[in-house]
Amino acid sequence: MKTLPHAALLALAFSTAALAQTTPSDRMETRIDNRQDRQETRIDRGIEKGTVTAREATRLEHQQAHIDRAENRALADGAIDRKEAVRMERMQDRANAGIRHQKHDRQMRR
Repeated sequence: MKTLPHAALLALAFSTAALAQTTPSDRMETRIDNRQDRQETRIDRGIEKGTVTAREATRLEHQQAHIDRAENRALADGAIDRKEAVRMERMQDRANAGIRHQKHDRQMRR
């Protein structure tokens, strides 16, 4: 029974040490990347279901590529600062609204 609390304490120590090593820039980059992945998955699902036409998909994917290029430019100096992160969040917000609109408009793939 005593090994379980020791194992939990050891796991907590390692996870805390790993968290302490990440910088705010790393966390912002991870957050941006995860959101990009989710948005690209939503576009792909829309294509599969037929709720997003080929033309709409092309435009949405172009928008995602634009956000990727903005992220790469922001990382050129080695870190993403708060201003860059806010700009990319706004870009992703607009992309999110566009994805939702295209998935829920009445145009269907033929």
